[in-house]
Amino acid sequence: MSPDISQTIQEIALLVVPVLMAVTFHEAAHGFVANWLGDPTARLAGRLTLNPLRHLDVLGTLAFLITRMIGWAKPVPVDPRYFRNPARGMMLVALAGPAMNFLLAILFALSVHGIEYIAVGVVQGTMAYRILEPLLYMCAAGVTVNLALGIFNLLPVPPLDGSNILAGFLPPHMALRYQEFGRWGFLLLILLAVIGVLGKIILPPVSFLYQLLV
Repeated sequence: MSPDISQTIQEIALLVVPVLMAVTFHEAAHGFVANWLGDPTARLAGRLTLNPLRHLDVLGTLAFLITRMIGWAKPVPVDPRYFRNPARGMMLVALAGPAMNFLLAILFALSVHGIEYIAVGVVQGTMAYRILEPLLYMCAAGVTVNLALGIFNLLPVPPLDGSNILAGFLPPHMALRYQEFGRWGFLLLILLAVIGVLGKIILPPVSFLYQLLV
Protein backbone atom coordinates (compact mmCIF):
# COMPACT_ATOMS: atom_id res chain seq x y z
CA MET A 1 0.00 0.00 0.00
CA SER A 2 1.46 3.35 -1.04
CA PRO A 3 2.10 6.01 1.62
CA ASP A 4 -0.50 8.34 0.04
CA ILE A 5 -3.27 5.72 0.12
CA SER A 6 -2.34 4.69 3.65
CA GLN A 7 -2.44 8.31 4.82
CA THR A 8 -5.81 8.87 3.14
CA ILE A 9 -7.26 5.81 4.89
CA GLN A 10 -5.94 7.04 8.23
CA GLU A 11 -7.42 10.50 7.67
CA ILE A 12 -10.82 9.05 6.75
CA ALA A 13 -10.72 6.76 9.81
CA LEU A 14 -10.12 9.77 12.06
CA LEU A 15 -13.01 11.60 10.39
CA VAL A 16 -15.62 8.86 10.81
CA VAL A 17 -16.53 9.57 14.45
CA PRO A 18 -16.66 13.40 14.10
CA VAL A 19 -18.73 13.16 10.91
CA LEU A 20 -21.17 10.66 12.40
CA MET A 21 -21.58 12.84 15.48
CA ALA A 22 -21.97 16.02 13.42
CA VAL A 23 -24.76 14.78 11.16
CA THR A 24 -26.51 12.73 13.87
CA PHE A 25 -26.63 15.47 16.49
CA HIS A 26 -27.58 18.00 13.80
CA GLU A 27 -30.64 16.06 12.66
CA ALA A 28 -31.61 14.98 16.18
CA ALA A 29 -31.55 18.65 17.26
CA HIS A 30 -34.08 19.48 14.54
CA GLY A 31 -36.35 16.70 15.77
CA PHE A 32 -36.07 17.54 19.47
CA VAL A 33 -36.88 21.22 18.91
CA ALA A 34 -39.81 20.36 16.62
CA ASN A 35 -41.15 17.97 19.25
CA TRP A 36 -40.67 20.62 21.97
CA LEU A 37 -42.72 23.03 19.85
CA GLY A 38 -45.55 20.53 19.53
CA ASP A 39 -44.75 18.60 16.35
CA PRO A 40 -44.58 14.83 17.09
CA THR A 41 -43.72 13.86 13.49
CA ALA A 42 -40.03 13.18 14.08
CA ARG A 43 -40.75 11.34 17.34
CA LEU A 44 -43.35 9.11 15.70
CA ALA A 45 -40.89 8.41 12.86
CA GLY A 46 -38.26 7.26 15.38
CA ARG A 47 -35.94 10.15 14.62
CA LEU A 48 -35.56 11.48 18.18
CA THR A 49 -32.46 9.36 18.65
CA LEU A 50 -28.69 9.66 18.58
CA ASN A 51 -28.42 6.38 16.70
CA PRO A 52 -26.60 7.44 13.51
CA LEU A 53 -28.20 4.64 11.49
CA ARG A 54 -31.55 6.43 11.83
CA HIS A 55 -30.19 9.62 10.28
CA LEU A 56 -27.42 8.70 7.85
CA ASP A 57 -27.60 9.11 4.12
CA VAL A 58 -24.83 6.98 2.60
CA LEU A 59 -24.05 9.35 -0.28
CA GLY A 60 -24.21 12.39 1.97
CA THR A 61 -21.83 10.85 4.49
CA LEU A 62 -19.36 9.81 1.78
CA ALA A 63 -19.51 13.32 0.34
CA PHE A 64 -18.62 14.78 3.73
CA LEU A 65 -15.75 12.34 4.27
CA ILE A 66 -14.33 13.24 0.87
CA THR A 67 -14.91 16.99 0.78
CA ARG A 68 -14.97 17.72 4.55
CA MET A 69 -17.30 20.54 3.60
CA ILE A 70 -20.43 19.29 1.81
CA GLY A 71 -22.58 16.54 3.24
CA TRP A 72 -26.10 15.71 4.26
CA ALA A 73 -28.22 13.29 6.24
CA LYS A 74 -31.81 12.16 5.86
CA PRO A 75 -33.90 15.25 6.71
CA VAL A 76 -35.95 14.95 9.89
CA PRO A 77 -39.66 15.19 8.98
CA VAL A 78 -41.28 18.36 10.30
CA ASP A 79 -44.93 19.43 9.98
CA PRO A 80 -45.22 23.18 10.65
CA ARG A 81 -49.01 22.90 10.98
CA TYR A 82 -48.45 21.76 14.57
CA PHE A 83 -46.71 25.03 15.47
CA ARG A 84 -48.63 27.95 16.91
CA ASN A 85 -46.58 30.21 14.65
CA PRO A 86 -45.43 28.08 11.68
CA ALA A 87 -42.88 30.60 10.38
CA ARG A 88 -41.31 31.12 13.80
CA GLY A 89 -41.43 27.39 14.52
CA MET A 90 -39.65 26.47 11.30
CA MET A 91 -37.04 29.15 12.00
CA LEU A 92 -36.30 27.71 15.46
CA VAL A 93 -36.18 24.15 14.13
CA ALA A 94 -33.80 25.24 11.36
CA LEU A 95 -31.54 27.09 13.82
CA ALA A 96 -31.28 24.03 16.06
CA GLY A 97 -29.14 22.03 13.62
CA PRO A 98 -26.33 24.55 13.03
CA ALA A 99 -26.47 25.61 16.70
CA MET A 100 -25.83 22.01 17.73
CA ASN A 101 -22.86 21.83 15.34
CA PHE A 102 -21.33 24.99 16.81
CA LEU A 103 -21.84 23.58 20.31
CA LEU A 104 -20.10 20.35 19.27
CA ALA A 105 -17.26 22.38 17.75
CA ILE A 106 -16.76 24.11 21.11
CA LEU A 107 -16.83 20.78 22.98
CA PHE A 108 -14.32 19.24 20.58
CA ALA A 109 -12.09 22.31 20.95
CA LEU A 110 -12.20 21.98 24.74
CA SER A 111 -11.24 18.33 24.29
CA VAL A 112 -8.27 19.38 22.15
CA HIS A 113 -7.03 21.70 24.89
CA GLY A 114 -7.63 19.00 27.52
CA ILE A 115 -5.65 16.40 25.57
CA GLU A 116 -2.82 18.86 24.96
CA TYR A 117 -2.70 19.56 28.68
CA ILE A 118 -2.63 15.85 29.54
CA ALA A 119 -0.02 15.15 26.84
CA VAL A 120 2.56 17.55 28.31
CA GLY A 121 5.60 15.46 29.08
CA VAL A 122 4.30 12.31 27.38
CA VAL A 123 7.19 10.61 25.60
CA GLN A 124 6.80 9.97 21.87
CA GLY A 125 6.44 6.28 21.08
CA THR A 126 4.90 5.30 24.40
CA MET A 127 1.44 3.70 24.69
CA ALA A 128 0.02 6.93 26.08
CA TYR A 129 1.38 8.85 23.09
CA ARG A 130 -0.07 6.32 20.62
CA ILE A 131 -3.49 6.80 22.22
CA LEU A 132 -3.42 10.57 22.68
CA GLU A 133 -2.06 11.49 19.23
CA PRO A 134 -4.93 10.05 17.13
CA LEU A 135 -7.45 11.23 19.74
CA LEU A 136 -6.06 14.74 19.41
CA TYR A 137 -6.34 14.66 15.62
CA MET A 138 -9.88 13.27 15.87
CA CYS A 139 -11.00 16.05 18.18
CA ALA A 140 -9.34 18.70 15.99
CA ALA A 141 -11.17 17.20 13.00
CA GLY A 142 -14.38 17.39 15.05
CA VAL A 143 -13.91 21.14 15.37
CA THR A 144 -13.42 21.58 11.62
CA VAL A 145 -16.22 19.22 10.57
CA ASN A 146 -18.81 20.79 12.85
CA LEU A 147 -17.85 24.35 11.92
CA ALA A 148 -18.06 23.45 8.23
CA LEU A 149 -21.42 21.70 8.57
CA GLY A 150 -22.87 24.51 10.67
CA ILE A 151 -21.75 27.26 8.31
CA PHE A 152 -22.73 25.27 5.21
CA ASN A 153 -26.26 24.78 6.53
CA LEU A 154 -26.63 28.48 7.31
CA LEU A 155 -26.29 29.36 3.63
CA PRO A 156 -29.63 30.84 2.48
CA VAL A 157 -30.05 28.31 -0.34
CA PRO A 158 -33.15 26.10 -0.18
CA PRO A 159 -33.42 23.45 1.18
CA LEU A 160 -30.59 24.27 3.65
CA ASP A 161 -31.45 25.47 7.16
CA GLY A 162 -30.44 29.01 6.28
CA SER A 163 -33.33 29.21 3.82
CA ASN A 164 -35.89 28.39 6.54
CA ILE A 165 -34.31 30.99 8.80
CA LEU A 166 -34.45 33.65 6.09
CA ALA A 167 -37.99 32.63 5.10
CA GLY A 168 -39.13 33.44 8.62
CA PHE A 169 -38.35 37.10 7.98
CA LEU A 170 -40.16 37.26 4.62
CA PRO A 171 -43.84 37.90 3.93
CA PRO A 172 -45.70 34.56 3.52
CA HIS A 173 -46.15 34.85 -0.26
CA MET A 174 -42.48 35.70 -0.78
CA ALA A 175 -41.36 32.94 1.59
CA LEU A 176 -43.42 30.39 -0.36
CA ARG A 177 -41.93 31.39 -3.70
CA TYR A 178 -38.45 31.46 -2.20
CA GLN A 179 -38.80 27.94 -0.79
CA GLU A 180 -40.03 26.64 -4.14
CA PHE A 181 -36.49 27.23 -5.38
CA GLY A 182 -35.51 24.21 -3.27
CA ARG A 183 -35.91 21.86 -6.21
CA TRP A 184 -32.95 23.62 -7.86
CA GLY A 185 -31.02 24.53 -4.73
CA PHE A 186 -29.13 21.27 -4.46
CA LEU A 187 -27.98 21.50 -8.08
CA LEU A 188 -26.83 25.06 -7.43
CA LEU A 189 -24.78 23.92 -4.43
CA ILE A 190 -23.12 21.19 -6.49
CA LEU A 191 -22.31 23.71 -9.21
CA LEU A 192 -20.84 26.14 -6.68
CA ALA A 193 -18.76 23.33 -5.21
CA VAL A 194 -17.45 22.20 -8.60
CA ILE A 195 -16.35 25.69 -9.66
CA GLY A 196 -14.78 26.33 -6.25
CA VAL A 197 -17.07 29.13 -5.08
CA LEU A 198 -18.53 27.14 -2.19
CA GLY A 199 -15.09 26.55 -0.71
CA LYS A 200 -14.28 30.25 -0.90
CA ILE A 201 -17.49 30.99 1.01
CA ILE A 202 -17.15 28.35 3.72
CA LEU A 203 -13.43 27.91 4.34
CA PRO A 204 -12.53 31.47 5.49
CA PRO A 205 -15.07 31.55 8.37
CA VAL A 206 -14.20 27.94 9.26
CA SER A 207 -10.50 28.85 9.42
CA PHE A 208 -11.21 32.02 11.44
CA LEU A 209 -13.41 30.26 14.00
CA TYR A 210 -11.01 27.31 14.23
CA GLN A 211 -8.18 29.66 15.14
CA LEU A 212 -10.37 31.24 17.83
CA LEU A 213 -11.33 27.89 19.34
CA VAL A 214 -8.12 25.91 18.98
